[in-house]
Amino acid sequence: MKEELNELASEAYEINVAKGYYKGRVNIPEKLCLIHSEVTEALEAERNDKYFLMTKTQKNVLMGWTNEVDFKESYDQTIKGSFEEEMADIIIRTLSLCAHKKIDISFHVKAKIRYNKSTSPKKFLS
Repeated sequence: MKEELNELASEAYEINVAKGYYKGRVNIPEKLCLIHSEVTEALEAERNDKYFLMTKTQKNVLMGWTNEVDFKESYDQTIKGSFEEEMADIIIRTLSLCAHKKIDISFHVKAKIRYNKSTSPKKFLS
């Protein structure tokens, strides 16, 4: 994980820039709301029990498509709208925003995990 998150963040950001999502002055509250909207979509997928159920072999076949049209069609039939897809969207939007803000997210995730290890569990209301 050393730099992988930063690499994924850069890739996500570059794709979004190419698509025009980071044009002109960037509205950070709007970007945060878009992340929140993906959380809401994940909640809906959970409520509807919509999960991506594929074997490792099926996943390899899906990712092995060389033709983008075939890949997209297969993706739409198997993954689209699933809880896993929405979780991926949350991460992609978050990583893209981190790259835009030039945040070393790999460092911050590792530091936060280390910090969390040193704190005592909090009690939550049930």
